[in-house]
Amino acid sequence: MNTPPKIVFLDRDTTDADDIDFSEIEASGEFLTFPITSPNEVNDRIADAEIVMTNKVVINGDAMDAAPNLKLIQVVATGVNNVDLEAAKSRGIAVCNVSGYSTPGVVQHTFTLILNLMTNVHRFAAEPEKWAASPHFTRLDFPVSELAGKTLGIAGLGSIGGAVADVAEAFGMRVIGLARDGAGSSGDRARLERAAFFAEADVISLHCPLTDDTHHLINSETLSQMKSSAILINTGRGDLVNEPDLLAALKAGEIAGAGLDVLSAEPPAAGHPLLERLPNLLITPHTAWSSIESRVRLIEGVASNLRAFLNGEKENRVV
Repeated sequence: MNTPPKIVFLDRDTTDADDIDFSEIEASGEFLTFPITSPNEVNDRIADAEIVMTNKVVINGDAMDAAPNLKLIQVVATGVNNVDLEAAKSRGIAVCNVSGYSTPGVVQHTFTLILNLMTNVHRFAAEPEKWAASPHFTRLDFPVSELAGKTLGIAGLGSIGGAVADVAEAFGMRVIGLARDGAGSSGDRARLERAAFFAEADVISLHCPLTDDTHHLINSETLSQMKSSAILINTGRGDLVNEPDLLAALKAGEIAGAGLDVLSAEPPAAGHPLLERLPNLLITPHTAWSSIESRVRLIEGVASNLRAFLNGEKENRVV
């Protein structure tokens, strides 16, 4: 490109809380941002763009056809399911993403959920006045358990799952993985078939991609295989969990608790059943990825991708 390209970011507010520096991207071209973009606004906003940046806004073939100058779709995330990749490929439009930027934050958030559920810190902290009324120096109203000696089952021993395993072992936990194609091992970590995996784990944490095989991996059958003292953590994808089945298991005490950072629909509808306040359920609004450090790394990755593209190089290319 001989002249600076027009770069349009369709949903800046999904990554920026007025705390991110976009100067490196601004240096790459004419940079136009929108806080959020509804589906019926996409075509007009990208009509003369050469580079489109999107976090969650869907870019389909129709949108691509409305932008005749479009050369690159930069997904401001790792997952690219909001872009029609086949349509992009057939039109000669490049697609890039950014991976690995949020691993430390997701690991930290995973253990935030685990530790709250294992120690009931969130419940004690919500009732300071009851400590003042206690006849003793302490309160034993809610159970507190240690991670040391317990078994963490990880579905998805990739980069994030492996980093979670490292921290778990530092806590003195035994780590097992969910086997994909027959039981095997991942280093010193055993991979178990489903029945054994769910039966042996004291904590199960989901870090696997969403596929046909993992869709509703957590369901009435697998929940029934878990220990009644076990807890479930999901910082992966909402549809890994059959939500009505999980709600029923939590209410029946079939498992001890769950910590969820993702749901099948985001944001959830006001009447979503898992928004009911349950003492054994923690829900956070998809914030595991969102540390300031993660978001800085994300935008740095985007800027690097743009520089490479404008220099005729391929970096983090999906298409």
